[in-house]
Amino acid sequence: MEQWVVYALLDALAAALATILAKMGLQRVDSVTATALRSIVMMFFAVGIMLYFRGVEHVKGITQVEYLFIVLSGVAGGLSWIFYFIALQKGDASSVAMIDRSSILFIILLSVLILHEELTWKKAVSAILIAAALYLLVA
Repeated sequence: MEQWVVYALLDALAAALATILAKMGLQRVDSVTATALRSIVMMFFAVGIMLYFRGVEHVKGITQVEYLFIVLSGVAGGLSWIFYFIALQKGDASSVAMIDRSSILFIILLSVLILHEELTWKKAVSAILIAAALYLLVA
């Protein structure tokens, strides 16, 4: 198994745990406050990991364009978390997570349009199946 697949599976497991733990923590906390607290924890965790494994010198080599895209990614991620926590507070964790993970449909589309990645028949069929599953879930 390729290394990126292992990391992607670990990502999926961590995301699943994050969803379950967030749902448990959202019982009496508003979603925006919970998102802010989660963001603070993630920031300190990520900075600690960066400093421990990479050091500060890696930050010095980042270009302005890279900073811009990283910051814009952070804004999009923050919006995603806020909307996710609002949905999680109001809906079932499994349903919210399935719809959230359907972001793969947008990723496939945007990766083809913006990043000029190839749309293979496997990706296209997978996207159609995901869209059909999403339709069955929300219909």
